[in-house]
This record gives sequence, C-alpha cells and structure tokens, in this order.
Amino acid sequence: MTTDEISGMGPLVARLSRGGQRLRQADRAHPWVLDTAVVALVFLMFCLPDLLHGRVDDGDGDGPRRFRLVFTQLPVAGMLALQTGLVLPLLWRRRRPAVAFAAITAVFVLQWSLGAALRADVALFVALYSLALHGRLRQLPWACAAMAGAMALVAVRVSSAVSVWDALFFLLSTATAALALGLMVRIRRAQLAGLRERAARLEIERDQRSRLATATERTRVAREMHDIVGHNLSVIITLADAGAYATDIAPERGKEALQLIGDTGRQALGELRRVLGVLREAAGGRPGGPELSPQPGIVDIGALCAKVRAAGLEVVYRTSGDVDALDGGVQLTVYRIVQEALTNTLKHADTDTRVRLAILVEDSRLTIRVQDSGPVTPSGPPDEEGHGLVGMRERAALYGGTVSAGPTGGGGWSVEAVLDLTPHRGGAR
Repeated sequence: MTTDEISGMGPLVARLSRGGQRLRQADRAHPWVLDTAVVALVFLMFCLPDLLHGRVDDGDGDGPRRFRLVFTQLPVAGMLALQTGLVLPLLWRRRRPAVAFAAITAVFVLQWSLGAALRADVALFVALYSLALHGRLRQLPWACAAMAGAMALVAVRVSSAVSVWDALFFLLSTATAALALGLMVRIRRAQLAGLRERAARLEIERDQRSRLATATERTRVAREMHDIVGHNLSVIITLADAGAYATDIAPERGKEALQLIGDTGRQALGELRRVLGVLREAAGGRPGGPELSPQPGIVDIGALCAKVRAAGLEVVYRTSGDVDALDGGVQLTVYRIVQEALTNTLKHADTDTRVRLAILVEDSRLTIRVQDSGPVTPSGPPDEEGHGLVGMRERAALYGGTVSAGPTGGGGWSVEAVLDLTPHRGGAR
C-alpha cells in the first residue's frame, strides 16, 4: 500500500467513525429499532427460505440419501411456530439476554427432539453472543452447559450422516466463536468506557487544579495587598496625627511629617502598581511589558524601620548570621512578617513604645523576634485572630515554619516566627 493510499484512507475512516457514532446515538435514543431490525434480518435471511422452499433438505437434493432422510418434514404452521419461538425472543436479547437465551434454547431443544432442522437455528448463536456481551458473567457457565447439551443433541440426531465427534467439533467451534466474539466486544467496550471515564476524570482534575491555582493566586495577591496597604496606611495615619499635633508647636516637624507621608504614599503606590501590573500581564498573556521593581528583601528592613521611627516609635534592629545569603523567597517572607508585626505595633502601641527586632540565622533555622514594650490593646475579641496574624502564619507555612504571638510577661506584645531553611538554601526558588 502506497503513502497516497494510506493518506486517502484517512477521510474514509473519519466518515465511518462519525457514522458509527451517529448510529450509537440513535440506538441509545431508540433501542427498539435495532432489536426489531435484527429480528427482521434473521427472519428474511433464515426463516423465509424455509417457508418458501420447505425444510432444509426435502429429499430432492444431490446429497447422499442417508443424509436426506435425517430430518423430519414439518407442516408450514408447525415450522412457523418454531421459527417464531426461535426468532421472536431476540427482541429482548439486550434487555433480558438470559431470558432470551433460555427461551431460544428451549425451542431449539424441542425442535431437534422432533427431528426437524431449521435455518432459524442461527438465533441460538446470536442469543449466546448477546448473553456474553450484555448479560452477567456468572450466567455464562450454565449457558455454556446448556449450549453444549443442545449441540450434543444435534450431533446425535445427525449421527447417521455425520460422525458425532465431527458434528460436535463443528457445532461447538461455532458456539465458541459466538461466545468469544461477544466477550471480545464486551471487553473492548469496557476499555473504551474506562478511557472515557479516565478522560472525564482528568478533565475534572484539570479544572480543579485550575480553580485551586486561581484561588491560591488570589490568596497570595490578597496577602500582598493587605501587607502593602495595611502597613503604609498605618504609617501615613500615624504621621498625619503626629504632623497635625506638631503644626502649632514645631512647624518644621509638621513639614517633615508631610514629606514622609508623601514618600510613604508613593512607595505604596509603586508596590500596588507592581502587584496589579503582574495581574494584568498574567490576564492579558503579554510576555513583554515594563520592568517591574524587585521584591523587597532583608536589605529593605532598615528603611522600613526608619519609617516606623519617623512615626514616633523607637526601633532597635539587629541581625545575626549570613542573612544576605538567603534566597529571594525567604527574604520576601521575612520582610512581610516584619512589616506586619511593626504595623500591628503602630496600630496598638503608644508613641513612646520601644520595639526590639531581631533576625537570627542558625544553620537551617531562621528566627524572627519582634517585641514591643507598649500596652496590649487588641482590636478584636480575645479569641479572634486578625488577618495580619493569619497572613504571617500562611507565609511561614510555605517554609515549614510557625508563628506565635501573644503578650509578654512585663507588658507589651511579642511575635516570634521560625522558618525552616533546609529545602531553600543554596539558591533562589
């Protein structure tokens, strides 16, 4: 077969596939049509010739006389009755395959007990095929036993013309072929159903992964927005209050507060543009775009502390260990946790509060401690955690870490976060 012939078969196979699919859809919508068509086809091909020309061999053939005298001549009414008993049960061969097979087998045994042979006997093999395809598998052993008994009866009846063993071999081979064909089609349909189910399951899992990724991204963006807006607004509000107080007493301090408010607002606006710019780029699918400013890291904590000091708090900041060797993901997590802790201090502590901030790196462990000396004035109920503490714990959990927060023994509030650096040392994520 040439390449052109192979390529030319493609449209033919596609048309046959589409035709088969349409036929299966029509059969699911009107199953009685196919069942009736099978009965009509068997009647036209195997019953009508017997009714028109008599029994299978009426003695006028060219075969040996001993073979032509084997079968019993039946009247037309009796022949029609037996044919009806053989063919009519095929109407429910798919809905009740065991019942159809049992009915046809009973008529088949009765017919051969009378010594008659009909072309409609092919219905028994169709019923066996249907039982193997549509019936319960535990029904097949007794069906095979009944089939073997019926075939043995036929072999005995034709023993005067054909050897019993030759007849049994031919008849049982035909029955085995019908049984094997039914099982093969059944297995093939089961495989196709399994593939369709697996494809549907994979599609559902893909949609679930997509929704989960979307929810995760939304959570990340919401956390980033909370950190940016919450912290910078707290600093702006504190600076605005301090500037308003200092306007009458020290105008230059009020002017400095206004400048700090402007700087803080511009920084917050830049970070918001960076986050929203990433969202627009992801939604639009545009690979190109303006360069985005880098994510803040530990090196930016000094500037963060300076803004908090400008708002009126005293911050003592120290580090221990090789903090510069941490990858960008860890540094961003540390920065956001520190930012949220300082924001909470700005919200709930007095202006003369002293804050001690420490970042310690020891082998595969990073510890963040933020402790203030101000009074504890939680904004919510005692058993309710704010979104800030939840966000810190979510960030720490990305690195197998934990966050604990609560009042200190001598007054004030303490936040401690511990991160596991083992999977993240040695390079960026």
